Amino acid sequence: MKCCAAVEPVIGHPKAEHRMGRNHLDGRHGDRANAILAAAGYAVRLLLRWFEALLRTLWAAILYAVATPRCA
Repeated sequence: MKCCAAVEPVIGHPKAEHRMGRNHLDGRHGDRANAILAAAGYAVRLLLRWFEALLRTLWAAILYAVATPRCA
């Protein structure tokens, strides 16, 4: 029961936020496709957040390197 309580929010939020309601494929195939698409969307969203953090860090390092006076 604890496993279901942990998994359902992870699948439910992407389905609700990304307009991934019930897949209209027949029966189990539609349910499987829906779960896979929800998981893929969740993973892509996590990757985008990671790339955004990486780019912010790189941009801050570049700005720091340019703004810091150099001792010759």
